[in-house]
Amino acid sequence: MERESLIRRVCDSAFVALLAGGVATGGGAALAGLPKFLDAALPGMAAMVAPDPGVQVARFSLPDGFAQSRYAPQVLYPVIGNPFPDWLKSPAASLPRRVAEAPAIAPVMAIVIDDLGADLAGTDRAMMLPKEVALSFLPYPETTPFLAEAAARRGHMILAHVPMQAFSGTHAPMALRPDMTPDEITRRLDWNLSRVPGIVGMNNHEGSRFTTDAPALTPVMARLKAKGLFFFDSRTSPRSAAERVAADMGVMSAGRDIFLDDVPGEEEVIRQLQALVREAKRTGVAIAIGHPRDATLTHLKKFLSEDHGVKLVPLDEAMRLKTARGLRLTAR
Repeated sequence: MERESLIRRVCDSAFVALLAGGVATGGGAALAGLPKFLDAALPGMAAMVAPDPGVQVARFSLPDGFAQSRYAPQVLYPVIGNPFPDWLKSPAASLPRRVAEAPAIAPVMAIVIDDLGADLAGTDRAMMLPKEVALSFLPYPETTPFLAEAAARRGHMILAHVPMQAFSGTHAPMALRPDMTPDEITRRLDWNLSRVPGIVGMNNHEGSRFTTDAPALTPVMARLKAKGLFFFDSRTSPRSAAERVAADMGVMSAGRDIFLDDVPGEEEVIRQLQALVREAKRTGVAIAIGHPRDATLTHLKKFLSEDHGVKLVPLDEAMRLKTARGLRLTAR
């Protein structure tokens, strides 16, 4: 027992001597390292030496509660946490963001009044309709250039209502026929287009025969492409190839959905206006054609002054929407 006591006293004396020597030579650095020295030499004694409050010591986080183990590796440099950003502390920031929903697009419609130019009174009444209503002029009446210019000044979109051969034949001057050469078709088309100033496109007058003939339509679409004009298909035939040929040639095109007065009379016009609303709500966009007849212009004026839940838009806008809708349906 005396021998063990003597050994303990020698060890204690040696420790004190080492500590004194370290302080003498290393000063503060030795004191700063004292806790680690005690932790290694005398387990449990390190807790008796308070660490420097200005130093944060981080340990690696281990599972099952070993984060506080003295055997965990030590980070050489103090780890100082950055303050939490204030904007992240905001209650609103902690809430999930709602994805913005695309606004619902209201159904739209466009209306074209064609066969204008020859009927002065009817043309004048058509020009009094809202400017979103497109007006299409027959090229051959002598009054067409003057009236088309007047309509354009009122803000209407102007079209050339180009005569084309019907299955029943046609007697309109400078009409296009499928038995003509491409050069003759182009020559006649140029004459028709030149008669209507301010045009942005054309639609066919009659043409149930011509519009079913893709080769005959090709020079027409080529000319429209060169002039930057669109082709609005009056769809006088269910077998019309106009939209397909126009798409192949890079010409904007769309077809008519509703004839307002294919059968003359007030009751028919009212029924067709109601059909226009239904079609627009069903598909999102619908286009109607009417003529400068008394019943058509009277009821159309009243109809456009009322709210039917369908927005009246310019013809070219409706055509673009119809084309986009067709592409979406094709892609499905």
